[in-house]
Amino acid sequence: MNQIKILFFATLKEHIGQRQLLLEVPEDADVRLVKDHLGTVYAPLQPLLETCIVSINREFALDEDRLPSGAEVAFFPPVSGGSGAEFPTIYRITEEALDLDELVARITLPSTGAACVFTGMVRGVTRRGAAHETSYLEYEAYIPMAEAKMAQVAEEIRARWPVVEGIAIVQRIGKLDPGTPTVLIACSAAHRDTGVFEAARYGIDRLKEIVPVWKKEVSPQGEAWVEGEYLPKPGE
Repeated sequence: MNQIKILFFATLKEHIGQRQLLLEVPEDADVRLVKDHLGTVYAPLQPLLETCIVSINREFALDEDRLPSGAEVAFFPPVSGGSGAEFPTIYRITEEALDLDELVARITLPSTGAACVFTGMVRGVTRRGAAHETSYLEYEAYIPMAEAKMAQVAEEIRARWPVVEGIAIVQRIGKLDPGTPTVLIACSAAHRDTGVFEAARYGIDRLKEIVPVWKKEVSPQGEAWVEGEYLPKPGE
């Protein structure tokens, strides 16, 4: 038999009432077998298992993927922060306040003439769609995998825009009040017309797709996890 560690995040964690458990599975077990077992033993999870994302040892996995000995298997809903050798690359998850000036300074080189910065923040009032107020957001992350995927996003940016010099991708977690910066994506380059705007836009869009970070919205009317719809493709 093979003992694996299973981790749960966001809505799945709340449905099961615990963050992790150990499970004995056959040596040839795959993800599908674990899903079937969890759906039988933990009934509240059953409707979530077919749409959730699974990772094995911090890499996205499919139902047919086998579980290596001692695997760390994480279940989470679709997602809603080193340094490089030649150019600075910063990626991390943190509970500390984001110092935007410090982060931009760290990706600024003598040759840098432009930096494009995107910062997301907590809205106190939402007017798009169903208008409502937000008391605060609570962010959670699968930190080791999130930082690995941030590194992947940085690599994708460099592959698409080789002229980008520095990259910073930082996500704050924990309880965050309205007006608080939650995430920063910054790219620097020699000139503003080199694609640096598009690179930063790509970075935040890609973070929302593949970096396992979730937020719970707490309002005067109650609370709910905000989940995305993107399901990672093979190889992501």
